[in-house]
Amino acid sequence: MSPAGRVFAVVAFLEAATWAGLLLGMYLKYVSGTTDVGVWLFGRLHGAAFLLYVAVAVVAGARLRWPLWALLVAVLAAIPPLLTLPVEYVFRRKGLLSAPPLRATPQAAK
Repeated sequence: MSPAGRVFAVVAFLEAATWAGLLLGMYLKYVSGTTDVGVWLFGRLHGAAFLLYVAVAVVAGARLRWPLWALLVAVLAAIPPLLTLPVEYVFRRKGLLSAPPLRATPQAAK
């Protein structure tokens, strides 16, 4: 896996983890009515993780030369809860998180 692919994988996990924390916080606030600290804390953390994930997806897509469909899937995966994890898994299996092959340059005729 390339360095950009590793950063994408870590940030995808971070984005999903903050989504899970926010969902737990919303349960505690709106269903059980016990506290709103989870929404306060994870709302902020998830907002930052969401923005970081979108930025990292765009940079990784450019560095790893993803096709447009892959970039769109990666960016849109941040919207539904926890979707960044399966997207990262599929991208890893398809080799999209590895460095793209180097292009052969034609040798100058001597």
